[in-house]
Parts: sequence; C-alpha cells; structure tokens
Amino acid sequence: MPTASGDLDSFGDRGPLLRWLVFTGLWIFAFFLLWRFGLIRQMIAGDRTYLSPIIALLYVATSLHCLWRTIVIAREGDAARRTGALIASGSGRIDLDGDAVVVEGVGLLPTGLVAAHIRDLAVKARLQGSRKLDQTLLLRGLASRLRGSNQFGAFASDTLMKLGLLGTIIGFIMMLAPIAGLDPSDRSTVRSSMNLMSDGMAVAMYTTLAGLVGSILVRIQYYMLDDATAKLFAFAVGLTEVRVVSILENRPEAAE
Repeated sequence: MPTASGDLDSFGDRGPLLRWLVFTGLWIFAFFLLWRFGLIRQMIAGDRTYLSPIIALLYVATSLHCLWRTIVIAREGDAARRTGALIASGSGRIDLDGDAVVVEGVGLLPTGLVAAHIRDLAVKARLQGSRKLDQTLLLRGLASRLRGSNQFGAFASDTLMKLGLLGTIIGFIMMLAPIAGLDPSDRSTVRSSMNLMSDGMAVAMYTTLAGLVGSILVRIQYYMLDDATAKLFAFAVGLTEVRVVSILENRPEAAE
C-alpha cells in the first residue's frame, strides 16, 4: 500500500487539466479535418430535424462543465500536495486557529477540501478526548464533496445517446411515411417517395452517429475526471490515516 509521501509524487499539479486539454485538442483537430472534407457540412445539411447541431451544442456545454470540474480537482490536488508536504515537514503537532489549521513549526495549511477535512478531524479529536479517532463518516463527506457535480457526466452522456435514438425514430418515421400513399404505377410519385425515404434514412443515420460519438466522448472526459478525483481521495485517505490521525491521537491532551 503506497504511503502518503509516495502518493504525493504520483499526483501531479495539473495532470487532470493537461489530460483534458490534450483530449479536447485531439477531437477539435478531428472536427476541423471532418469540416475541411465537407463531412460535417453534409451531416448538417442532411439532418432536417436539426437534432445533430443540438447534440453538438449540448456536447460543447457538457465539455465546458467537465473543464470547470477538472480545474477544481486540479486546484484541490495542488492544495492537497502542499498540505501533505507541510504536515510531513512539521514538528508533529496540529492545532486550530479559528477555522484554520496550524502545523507547528510550519504555519497554516492551504485552503482546500483536504485541509477542511483535517480541520474537522482536529475538532473531533479535541471534543472526544482520548477515544480512538474514527474518520469513516468524515471520509464519506469528503468523497461526496470531491465528487461534486461529476455525476452530471453520466446524465449528459445518456441524454446525448437518447437524442440520437430519438433522431433514429424520427428518421424511420420520415422514411416509412411515403409508403402509405405510394402509387407504383406513377413514376413521379415513386421518385418523390424514394427521395423522402432517402431523407428519412439520412436523418436516422446522422442523428444516431452524432448521439453515439457525443456520448462516447463525454464518457471519456468524465472517466478521466473521475479517475483524477479518485486519486485525490486516495491521497487524502493515505495522508490522514498515516499522518494526521496518528498525530492527533498522540497529542498530549489526549493522554490526560
């Protein structure tokens, strides 16, 4: 099991943000290539329901939300690393100064969710006296705060997929509707019906493609975000279990 100091080196300052930027840069490059060869314009022109542009706009909005959450996690990760470094270099005593946490010989811990969790542990240790410090419930609260609105990714991915399926149904309706009034003996009617059926098939295929691609790309983005969040939480657990809880349980007032 890796120690808190080992996790300190494995959790990069801006790793989650850099991964998001690399991924986003790749799909933007792919988008411009598809636009350059006319495939995007062809899809927009062939989708008479305009569901494909709606899916694209929702995807962009979801990506911006993922960017915001990634920046938040990157900042929390940086604050957690500095917190761990201060605690590791301290003299082995943690005190409270109002809402701030003070490490003896080092100073105040940086603001962040991990520091707030350590403050809650210090308050709990002070109130319960010499009893063994259990942080299980506090860790559940920390995990919930770190996840934040990450679950929006699953909702957005499912919504994009269902919009694509909605376009598929609408396209098949458009494709099958002309059959009811089809007169095999009238060539102009047959030709017109075939054009309408072709338009319906195009709607079904393009919206399905847009929904599937958008859903997959959203899943990938939020998978990277969830992975970064899980690593940050694992680092917080290691730091508090190995160092903080030990320091608080061995404080002089606990032995009285």
